Amino acid sequence: MRTHTCCELSKKDVGKKVSLCGWIQSRRDHGGIIFIDLRDRYGLTQVVFDPSHNKEVHAAAERLGREFVLQAKGAVRDRKPGMVNPKLATGEIEVITDELVIINKAQTPPFEIEDDIIAAEELRLKYRYIDLRRPIMQQHLLLRHNVVTSARDFFNKHGFLEIETPLLVKSTPEGARDYVVPSRVNKGKFYALPQSPQLYKQILMIAGCDRYYQVARCLRDEDLRQDRQPEHTQFDLEMSFVTQEDIREFVEGLFKHIFKTAKNITFPSFPILSYHDAMERFGSDKPDIRFGLELIDITAEAHTSDFSIFKAAERVKCINPPKVFSRNEFDDYIAYAQTLGAKGMSWARVTGDGLESSITKYFTKEVQHAIVKKTKAKEGTCLLFIADKNKKTNEVLGKLRLKCADSLGIIPKDTFQFVWINDFPLFSYNEDENRWEPEHHMFSMPKKEFIKDFEKRPGEVIGDLWDITLNGLELGSGSIRVTDPELQARIMHFIGINKEEAQEKFGFLLDAYKYGAPVHGGMGLGIDRLVALMSGTSDIREVIAFPKNKNAECPMDESPSHITERQLKELHLSVKK
Repeated sequence: MRTHTCCELSKKDVGKKVSLCGWIQSRRDHGGIIFIDLRDRYGLTQVVFDPSHNKEVHAAAERLGREFVLQAKGAVRDRKPGMVNPKLATGEIEVITDELVIINKAQTPPFEIEDDIIAAEELRLKYRYIDLRRPIMQQHLLLRHNVVTSARDFFNKHGFLEIETPLLVKSTPEGARDYVVPSRVNKGKFYALPQSPQLYKQILMIAGCDRYYQVARCLRDEDLRQDRQPEHTQFDLEMSFVTQEDIREFVEGLFKHIFKTAKNITFPSFPILSYHDAMERFGSDKPDIRFGLELIDITAEAHTSDFSIFKAAERVKCINPPKVFSRNEFDDYIAYAQTLGAKGMSWARVTGDGLESSITKYFTKEVQHAIVKKTKAKEGTCLLFIADKNKKTNEVLGKLRLKCADSLGIIPKDTFQFVWINDFPLFSYNEDENRWEPEHHMFSMPKKEFIKDFEKRPGEVIGDLWDITLNGLELGSGSIRVTDPELQARIMHFIGINKEEAQEKFGFLLDAYKYGAPVHGGMGLGIDRLVALMSGTSDIREVIAFPKNKNAECPMDESPSHITERQLKELHLSVKK
């Protein structure tokens, strides 16, 4: 039906007979001549209907409206002098139409199909098929395709097997709620949709598959945010007979290959930070290191002051924004810190003579100068202080750091910065439930020196696990897996899973380990977040063809929806009103 796309023709094609297909982006009438911008996913071409050239075709074109779908046949010609559009790839030519076929008419769309006109989110999701016609959305889908294609090429080149794992699986606790599917055949029983292929990829290593990958769909019933969806996609991989360094070397190569192929960007080696250093310097285990504002520990200096809040705090730290804020701005930061769980926030302006603030009356000149020296603060800047327990201080000040950098506009744009974070604690303490739980998941190996007595010192245990982050967002987590059934049973027992529950939930994995397992490890790498960052957005819904809204609903197909009484009966279910 078409000889060329709507972004393909140029001056070298002048005189050719062509056939184009697409949607009407816009229509203009000038002196009885109709000009149409015809659009497909590749671009635009100007199509002309001139009554002096063909009266019948021109008469048919008078009935055309926005988003009509056309086939236009004609000859390529130069645009008239002064009519060239240098911003358009096809801006030097146009097609004078000899034959017109209206493939489909269209109602007036509910919003403009323009990149600079963005409709309300619910409207965009309800009419997603129209929203996806926008050039920027087509670009996002193309980038996603290129990312996945280049990744598959890299995996295949390095001897990985792409193996599909089940979508109907056994319900196992993995940190989020399962989506469950009732079984019609097995009355009263349910499948779960996989939160990840974790157990199956470990079993593939036991099965001798050695190197596995999958573009895996993962489903979790959790509250939604900009970077969360009920279903997401990840590059899932597992490798046998490897160390943490082997896996990180491969994944670093994978990301370098993706960026070189999809965006022609090259990277040096990714920096590595320990979990401890990341928290101490940036207040986050997924630090954005594209800018300064690192957290500065002034606990020793603060404890020599007469300020009771500082003297009583376990840790006092600050950041040094390169600006003096107004009192209202300081108050805004105080209010924000309180929403994060801090009791408050203190501040001081840096002057040529020390510090200036309502709290500096509690600081001698010597203490003020010691703080200025420790922070290397310059005159005309300020200090924002948080004083609290160590963990809370780091967390609150880390988020203040990001808010401050954003408001000051000091975060570099169009810059990508990967960081490896390793030496994570194996366990984290859940204060709400008064128990220890895995930092990542229960199948992660502790470092060798902690295996013997991890139960006696859980807060000290470092795991053989790590994350990779990009621009302050976590892209993936990995670990060397536990392959000793006895050690796995100890870890499960420690986090509150008894022997009977372990066998009931994970028996198929524990039994498999009894038949000989290689040392293995792997990662899950988020495709949605990666493509979103590469596209310059923080909202993964912009790079997913058919995302859900904040209520986990799809306004387009109106899912989730009720099912019929007959379906409920077949599934041996009833709905409680």
